[in-house]
Amino acid sequence: MNSYSYALPVTEEPRTSTKALQCGSEGGPAQEPPAMAPDYPSQERLILCLTLPLSTVIILANLLIILGIASNRQLHNTPNYFFLSLLVAAVFTGVALPFIPRMVLSRALAWRSCLLVHTFPNFLFLSFLFNLVMVHYERYLCIARPLHHSQFWVHRCFPLALLAVWGPPLLYASLPAFGWNNRGVAPNASTPGNGSAPAAGNGSAPAAGGEECSYRLVFPDAFIYLEVYGLLLPAILGIACMTGRVLWIARAQVRDLCKLRRSVERAQAVPAEHRLNLRYARCVAAVSLVFVACWVPYIVYLHVSVALLRRERPGGSSSTHIILSCVGIGSTAVIPVVLGLANRQYTDPARRLLQALRAGWARQEPGDIAL
Repeated sequence: MNSYSYALPVTEEPRTSTKALQCGSEGGPAQEPPAMAPDYPSQERLILCLTLPLSTVIILANLLIILGIASNRQLHNTPNYFFLSLLVAAVFTGVALPFIPRMVLSRALAWRSCLLVHTFPNFLFLSFLFNLVMVHYERYLCIARPLHHSQFWVHRCFPLALLAVWGPPLLYASLPAFGWNNRGVAPNASTPGNGSAPAAGNGSAPAAGGEECSYRLVFPDAFIYLEVYGLLLPAILGIACMTGRVLWIARAQVRDLCKLRRSVERAQAVPAEHRLNLRYARCVAAVSLVFVACWVPYIVYLHVSVALLRRERPGGSSSTHIILSCVGIGSTAVIPVVLGLANRQYTDPARRLLQALRAGWARQEPGDIAL
């Protein structure tokens, strides 16, 4: 996803000056006093407590699957190269996961550092999502066109397909560095809540040696809306459609197998049909569970973030927003691990290693008892 939108904080109104408050007391419209500044140290501790364990699990699990693919020469083919690219992107996403929710916090940074801490995580997550779409597309072609899938461009032009999943995310995430940002927009040149004010943090003045850095300073509203409704949600919808189409094809194949068994083995056809239908039902249940557990939190978070961005005076707790960010992005980053663990070929090296360690421990135990 966009690093900006999973990091959309609860926006805050700029501080009201003392003169404006006095004018309100003289008969003009009274203005509400500014809200208290959030407790950033406690929010940083919350981010670390939520993201560090999840990030560690994501990195180690993806590295384990990468080693499994690299150690098995039978897996060195184009489909597994796409999946290997996805695993590398998932490792990078796991590394960036502790930094993504921190975008809700305003900090005093130099402009180049501010660009880096916002655009680089955005690039990593976009490349992860593009790789995920490519993996689903390649597997969909293998199932939908099993006799002609090797003739499609993703197999004939693998370097071009690899460039297509890493180049566009890098280009789009770099647009704020090329000038599409809010750095030069005056605070009074925009309506409240439209995201074009350069400073939308805790309202404090920038520290010496840097300016106040927030996601609103780097990402304009148009950039955010384009990424959410032009890249993220269409990618998720495409993955869901391809997965549904694969399940539909599998259902048709199950029906064909049942008809074939009825014509060949009439006596044993009913038990075999029950087993096939049970396996298909388990597959549908597993896919549905993965979608609900991994995609639904992220989709809900996207809509909540956009709703908070549109509101002039959004309510809610920034801690709640941080928790939603960590859960939504973390659940999405777990998808490659789920796909990898579902394939026994990817986990065979780790399984053999564990069996060898158990056998070594079992041989040592009788000697220890004798001593």
